Amino acid sequence: MITLKNVTLRRGAKVVLDNISGTINPGENVGLVGRNGAGKSSLFALLSGKLHEDGGDFYIPTSWRMAEVAQDMPETEQSATAFVLDGDTRLAEVQRQLVEAEASDDGMAIAHAYSDLHDAGAHDAVARAQALILGLGFRVSELEQPVNSFSGGWRMRLQLARALMCPSDLLLLDEPTNHLDLDALVWLEAWLKRYAGTMIVISHDREFLDAITNVTLQIQQGELNRYGGNYSKFEELRAQQLELQQASFSKQQEKMAHLQKFIDRFKAKASKAKQAQSRVKQLDRMEKLAPVLAEADFTFEFKEPANLPNPMLAISNASFGYVDDEGVPTTILAGVNRSVLAGQRIGILGANGQGKSTLVKTIARTMKPLGGDVTEGKGLNIGYFAQQELDVLRPADNPLEHMIRLAKELGPDAKQPSREQDLRSYLGSFNFTGDMVKQAVGTMSGGEKARLVLCMIVWQRPNLLLLDEPTNHLDLATREALAMAINDFDGTVMLVSHDRALLRSVCEDFWMVGRGVVGPFDGDLDDYQRYLLEESKRLREEARLAEQAQTQTALANASPQVVSTPSPAVKPVPVVASVPAPGSATAPSRDGRDQRKLDAHARQQQAEKSRPLKKEREQIDKRLADLAAERAGLEQKLTEALPPAEIAECGRRLKAGHDETARLEERWLEISASLEEIEVSTAA
Repeated sequence: MITLKNVTLRRGAKVVLDNISGTINPGENVGLVGRNGAGKSSLFALLSGKLHEDGGDFYIPTSWRMAEVAQDMPETEQSATAFVLDGDTRLAEVQRQLVEAEASDDGMAIAHAYSDLHDAGAHDAVARAQALILGLGFRVSELEQPVNSFSGGWRMRLQLARALMCPSDLLLLDEPTNHLDLDALVWLEAWLKRYAGTMIVISHDREFLDAITNVTLQIQQGELNRYGGNYSKFEELRAQQLELQQASFSKQQEKMAHLQKFIDRFKAKASKAKQAQSRVKQLDRMEKLAPVLAEADFTFEFKEPANLPNPMLAISNASFGYVDDEGVPTTILAGVNRSVLAGQRIGILGANGQGKSTLVKTIARTMKPLGGDVTEGKGLNIGYFAQQELDVLRPADNPLEHMIRLAKELGPDAKQPSREQDLRSYLGSFNFTGDMVKQAVGTMSGGEKARLVLCMIVWQRPNLLLLDEPTNHLDLATREALAMAINDFDGTVMLVSHDRALLRSVCEDFWMVGRGVVGPFDGDLDDYQRYLLEESKRLREEARLAEQAQTQTALANASPQVVSTPSPAVKPVPVVASVPAPGSATAPSRDGRDQRKLDAHARQQQAEKSRPLKKEREQIDKRLADLAAERAGLEQKLTEALPPAEIAECGRRLKAGHDETARLEERWLEISASLEEIEVSTAA
């Protein structure tokens, strides 16, 4: 087990952890929680050996293998698969031993190395690495692409996959969900539930913590407190503890006041002096209980919008995408017909890379539609939180300069105070106080940048909020404040987020972005999680069938060469049935005739096997075409003004059609693979 006994840890002159004690038992899944700056990452650094305790005793079993996500951005031309595969340190060590054994021609060492390779899982290592990569949202076509070809967020996903690839007894995960979409997060959750070692996780995603942890360690004001249970259980126990502590403190204060009153009343009287002195000693000996000093929670609110156009937006037969440097357009979403009404709370769902951010950026006017119409309501005022805060922030400028520039850009129409002192006071309400208003944004933490973006959005008094992953760098308290502010907001909200707690508490309607279209999602987040797991399974099966078909094709192409050019070391075995002895019942003159009969019989068998499969595939093709036409008709119908009951019925029919399409496509792939197997076996 891991033990900490009276451990003190300093970062410079600051005491981060003060005389803490605690234990972590083998196999426990621990959530490490606390405010930003409380010391969570410092404790991680102690566990991983990057820092050493300044006092007390710290012990971790020396035999434990440790894995953690590297925080540096990988720079390499290695393929994604090779990069993740290198994370298996045990396999890499055994492969090195094999190379050394072969170089020294040591037969015994070579045998041991091959045995160790088997134990290290060399036979399926590539498959395991690629399963991790695909699970975290990459496409099959990207498995062999160089690491340097991916953006920063995707490279950090590869770092996570590399850490999961490493065999370990202790797994340290510091904000593993920051760069993940909801589909990858659901997959990671399922993977971590199967992890057999000891795991310690820092995360601000409460549903993620609830799903994978069974112990919670809280760092608060330099102290480490242990609670049995996941994050929700921790909150419940913590509330009970605070209530009890406050009651004990209040009771003690009453007793102390009573003693002090007696002392003040009788200390001057000789007859009571002895009793008064006794009360003074009793008061001095009393162990003082601390009051419940609740940390100041960050709260804010959106101002009431100046107006609420209805509808806010009307999208008609639009195509969304991008234009490259050579002016060539690439369409990601087509035939989009949606409307956004005043007061709606819309959660935008969809697997990674399907076009969620493209949709939001086009509505936010940072990208232009490739076709169709996006009609804005009169007086539409958009508040846009970009997924990358630096898209709207200037790293060299400070918060006050951002607010002054914003006030000048919007002018008096914003109907907001614009004097510097007023802007300073406003920044203070978002916890930008003192010297922080003059601090360059580029030196701020991710949470501080996110808070500044929210500050600027609130000041603009929007009536439509476009929030693209707003919680990536926010702690749990700030996420709660954001959810409360959105729920009190009078305008319309469109939200892309992997924070399921935020989606559940805010959104009433969901849009699904996928397969090039945008439509309603008739279900809740639990339904969507099941859909994601099924979709992930379907894609893995599709990749497996494609790989199987490729292998069979390669074997079929290689088989004639094996027959015609056998290895000199192995004599071909004569096949008696096809090479009859002279004078036997099957004379050579009849060989040609017999072979043609055999070939005809084989073709007949192939036709009998493949005929029903081909017929079923033709029926599936026809049904898929009908479903596509039905879907197009329903989507067109939804652009019209319909009664609520009819809209709901269209949504149900779209979902039913979508589910049937997924089943039929999976069956189509199975049939195609079976037909290929029949053709290959007949050719052989």
